[in-house]
Amino acid sequence: MTEFGPMDTMDTGFDFFSLFPVFFIIIFVIVIGTFIVNAAKGVSQWKKNEDSPQLSVYATVKGKRTHVRGTHHGDDHHSHTSTTYYATFEFDSGDRKEFHLSASDYAQLADEDQGTLTFKGSRFLGFERY
Repeated sequence: MTEFGPMDTMDTGFDFFSLFPVFFIIIFVIVIGTFIVNAAKGVSQWKKNEDSPQLSVYATVKGKRTHVRGTHHGDDHHSHTSTTYYATFEFDSGDRKEFHLSASDYAQLADEDQGTLTFKGSRFLGFERY
């Protein structure tokens, strides 16, 4: 024993539970801040696409890829997957650009297809094969 008594009865003045409101506010600000930043990025990209000219150019399909995301919910073995489709096109200049596509547009493309690619900013509008 110390002159203050047993350690479990010593009052240090620190109460962990008094910090809970501070942690809650910090987490809340981080979540809301992340939401606002992502929304601003989305609006900015939309505005950039709207301000871009619609272009139709000769291009070759250089690659296709998918991104599959899945979630699993508890012991009932319930899961959900989501697939995002992408294709990379190469222009006469040698420059390449990747676009997000719908599943049906993705299914109609094959590597090395050549044709007219129509797009506006980062928005894929169509591909007409020669």
